[in-house]
Amino acid sequence: MIQIIDLCKSFNGQLVLDHVNLVLPKGKITVVIGKSGVGKSVLLKHIAGLLKPDAGRVLVEGRDINHLRGRELYDYKLRLAVLFQGGALFDSLTVFENIAFPLREKTRLPESEIAHRVRQRLEEMNLPPEVEYKFPDELSGGMKKRVAFARAMVQEPEIILFDEPVTGLDPPMASSVFHLIIKTHQDHGYTALVVSHDIPEVFQVADFVAMMHRGRIIAYGTPPEIQAHPDPLVQAFLHGEPDFLEA
Repeated sequence: MIQIIDLCKSFNGQLVLDHVNLVLPKGKITVVIGKSGVGKSVLLKHIAGLLKPDAGRVLVEGRDINHLRGRELYDYKLRLAVLFQGGALFDSLTVFENIAFPLREKTRLPESEIAHRVRQRLEEMNLPPEVEYKFPDELSGGMKKRVAFARAMVQEPEIILFDEPVTGLDPPMASSVFHLIIKTHQDHGYTALVVSHDIPEVFQVADFVAMMHRGRIIAYGTPPEIQAHPDPLVQAFLHGEPDFLEA
């Protein structure tokens, strides 16, 4: 569904993406792993249309998203949702209003249908009904993640991009979020990109795994293929070897 071809991006003369090539198959979860600062989130932002490449292309069903304009660009963004690392909830809005926000901004659905969809997503995230009246600063870190996930799901997108979805969570809550990704994917069949450095948990989520190092994809395959990959850089990352992590 999504094809990234020779994608390059620099900031202030520093090359961050160096001819990245990657395919995200339709209806599958692709996880991009690698240590911090290798370009994972920058890659995600190109797919989301938040950054424009210096060179290369991002194709969705054969169309370069950087050439979309007007209604075509709007339609593409309706098909896509992003779960940002920090959640990006609006502090001044209740949980209900946060989740309803995309529907109110981008659709003409009646309030009764908006309320129905919001409460469906809250239930899907295993959040109690009374949480809809709370504000973000009244929530735990895990609840904030699930509210942000509910907001990403409320438009029933075809593509979801997860930027470090469990950063800052304790292991049980991180496991719960990964389980929700698996469950919602089974129920809805969306195409997903998950950017993460959480090893080995991401292997439970992924259909395919790509590893980035110094702005390039150095390995790609199924979880068993990556776990058995012969490249010493891949094995060093998977096993958390200090010399690699500090390089």
